[in-house]
Amino acid sequence: MPDQDTAEFRPAPERTSSTPWVVLATLVCAVAAGAAWWFWLRPVEPAAAPPPVVAAPAAPAAPPPAPEASGPQNPVDSLAPPDAALPALAESDARVTELLAELLGRDKLAMFLQTDGFVRRVVATVDNLGRAHAPSRMWPVQPAAQRFVVDGTGDAPTTIAAANAARYSAFLAFAEAVPMEPAVGLYARLYPLFQQAYEELGYPRRYFNDRLVAVLDQLLQAPEPAGPLQVKLTPVNTDVPNLRPWVRYEFVDPALEALPSGQKILLRMGPANEARAKALIRELRKRVATSDVARK
Repeated sequence: MPDQDTAEFRPAPERTSSTPWVVLATLVCAVAAGAAWWFWLRPVEPAAAPPPVVAAPAAPAAPPPAPEASGPQNPVDSLAPPDAALPALAESDARVTELLAELLGRDKLAMFLQTDGFVRRVVATVDNLGRAHAPSRMWPVQPAAQRFVVDGTGDAPTTIAAANAARYSAFLAFAEAVPMEPAVGLYARLYPLFQQAYEELGYPRRYFNDRLVAVLDQLLQAPEPAGPLQVKLTPVNTDVPNLRPWVRYEFVDPALEALPSGQKILLRMGPANEARAKALIRELRKRVATSDVARK
């Protein structure tokens, strides 16, 4: 991916009251390839859909940016040494795709991942999962084909249908089958590329793996509400017929709608899938949180 495309991956300025409902996920390189794909699953988002505006109460803040330090809090070199002859970031797609195919298989790679600009896509999405909005154009994964499913008609409350959880089954099964140790090792081998992409987002004295650990911690703090979650269609002032209304649902509870994008994706997956996803997140965190403080 040409260097001039970097600006597309920079996070948009955060808004205190704007919480477009979103996506999910996280992962690093191959780890991202496996342990976080289900996170990005959500209805396909129309390109021109405006973000909903929600007057949210005090919401859990995004993970605070890591303080500028003389070195990383969670160094990656203890996981595996970086490859000696990595390509330039702008020319890394072919090599990264080859290594991911060795780990995952070419069929699975083509089914689940978008490999063009993969490193930049992973870095931008991981960074955005702790924010209000994670734009789908940046995802490193293919969007879910099925529609978001709800229950309720007429005056009845609209809730996320239990059947909606099935949309994530294949991705969760795939993520659970990815060998974690080799995936984390591949992440470490390619880490200089991830770090460069993170610096190009505007963090020249911060470290991508520290951001990853902070976002994983935030995902693990996602609420686990009991019972169906009520949702509503976001109003759009336009005379143009909306042929895909299912992409405009937001949570009725303003506290839930104000959550960061990654946490809202976990909620949309359903309780059982959220528990499975969090189990994978914990396993990933055990490996990439390398500092003594982070391991406690």
